[in-house]
Amino acid sequence: MSMPFYVSPEQQMKDKADYARKGISRGRSVVVLQYDDGILFVADNPSRALHKISEIYDRIAFAAVGKYNEFENLRLGGVRYADINGYQYDRRDVTARGLANVYAQSLGTIFTETNKPYEVELVVAEVGDDAETDQIYRLTFDGSVADEHGYVAMGGQADAVAQSLKDGYREGSSLSDALRTAVRALEAQDSDRHLEATSLEVAVLDRNREHRLFKRLAAARIGELLAESEGGEPGAAGSGAGSDAGSDAGGGED
Repeated sequence: MSMPFYVSPEQQMKDKADYARKGISRGRSVVVLQYDDGILFVADNPSRALHKISEIYDRIAFAAVGKYNEFENLRLGGVRYADINGYQYDRRDVTARGLANVYAQSLGTIFTETNKPYEVELVVAEVGDDAETDQIYRLTFDGSVADEHGYVAMGGQADAVAQSLKDGYREGSSLSDALRTAVRALEAQDSDRHLEATSLEVAVLDRNREHRLFKRLAAARIGELLAESEGGEPGAAGSGAGSDAGSDAGGGED
C-alpha cells in the first residue's frame, strides 16, 4: 500500500506564492504615479476592450495586472461594494481604504482556502483635495496591503520598471512629464521596446474635475502629452490640459 503524499503547510503556501508570482510576472506592467493635479494610471495594454484600469467610484480607481478574468471579478465586486455603501450611507463613506480592506480579505481567503491562488496584483487609489491626501494602496495575491506614496509598478519585470520610476519620478510633475516618466519606466523592461500612444491605456483621477474625477485619455491626447513632454510646445501644457479636462466631462468613463 502506497503512503499518502504529505506536503507541509509552509511548503504548500510557498508553492502557491511562487505560482502566483510567476503568473503575474508573465503579464505586461502597469504603473501608477502621482502628478500635480492627481493620480495617473498607465498600462502597457494595446487592447481597447480589456481594460486594466477602471473607475470604481467618484474619486476612486482600480488598476490590475495578472489574469484578466480574476481581476475583472474583483473589480465588479468592488463596484458593487462601493454602490451599496454609497447608497446605504453616504457617498463620502466609500473610501479606498475600505475597498482595500475588502479586497485584502477576499484575496487572503482565496489564497489560504483554495488550491489555486488568484494570479493578480491590484492598486486601489483615491484622489484627495491635494497630494498629501491622495491614497494609493497596493494589494498582492495573498491579501497583503501596502500604503504607497509617489509611484507603484506592478506586473511584468516590476523591479526594472520600479527602478526607472525611482530614477525619473519628481514630486509635483505636470501630467505630460509624469506620463513620459511612466512610459520610460514601462520601456525599461526591454531595451528595444518603444511604446506608441496606441499601445497604452492611460487614465487619470483629476482632482480639478467635478463629481466623477476619473477620466480615460484617448490615443490622440496621449500622443499630444508625450510630444509636449519631449519639448514640442512648451506653452501648450497648461492650455491643453485645462481645455481637455472640461471638454468631455462625462465621456471617458466606463
